[in-house]
Amino acid sequence: MLSKDDARTAVGIIGNIIALILFLSPAPAFYQMWKKKSVEQYSAAPYLATFVNCGLWVLYGLPMVHPHSTLVVTINGSGFVIEIVYLSLFLIYSDKKKRLRVVLIVAAECLFMAVLALLVLTLAHSTKVRSAIVGSICMVGNTMMYAAPLAVMKLVITSRSVEFMPFFLSLFSFLNGISWTAYALIRFDPFIVAPNGMGAVLGLAQLILYATFYKSTQRMMAERKVNSEVGMVEKSIKK
Repeated sequence: MLSKDDARTAVGIIGNIIALILFLSPAPAFYQMWKKKSVEQYSAAPYLATFVNCGLWVLYGLPMVHPHSTLVVTINGSGFVIEIVYLSLFLIYSDKKKRLRVVLIVAAECLFMAVLALLVLTLAHSTKVRSAIVGSICMVGNTMMYAAPLAVMKLVITSRSVEFMPFFLSLFSFLNGISWTAYALIRFDPFIVAPNGMGAVLGLAQLILYATFYKSTQRMMAERKVNSEVGMVEKSIKK
């Protein structure tokens, strides 16, 4: 029979795999961005939120802050690097106004994480206190990451189109929330349970929206394609 620690490790490994897929799920959208040389209506908010969230959880999982949290560090360290790549592409293909906003937010996030790490490691003298301080802030960061797509969800509802809400990002947000909630329940960790439980609910809400507006999205895209082809024909006739 598996011990609690073995079960926690097994669930944590599954959580690492799901989270890695979650971090990589926007890749097709960024590939399209690269092909079109434009960010179109894609929002940087989810990637900015995930960037700071991963950085905070790496700090939380360090042995001198919260011992026995190697799996938290491995996946969030990977996510941190992946988000740097995404944000770099976003900067390259954004207009000047969006680019400046993203740079300022990233700079503020990096400064915040550096100051927090310095203060916690120098002023808090036990892992219990450090865990409580960083864990509380991580809860806010994780909530931001899961709540960031709310702006995209609003766009979906108003436009009745899921074109700019990647399906796999929504699916693996849901699965990620479920897996890390289970991980934290085996050896109760409120700092992981609370935001990931909420993340599972928000992920489910995104999947419901996707199912609701998928057909209307396909119809709009088909109409746009037809209109584009008609426009090309009319231009050729005029020539």
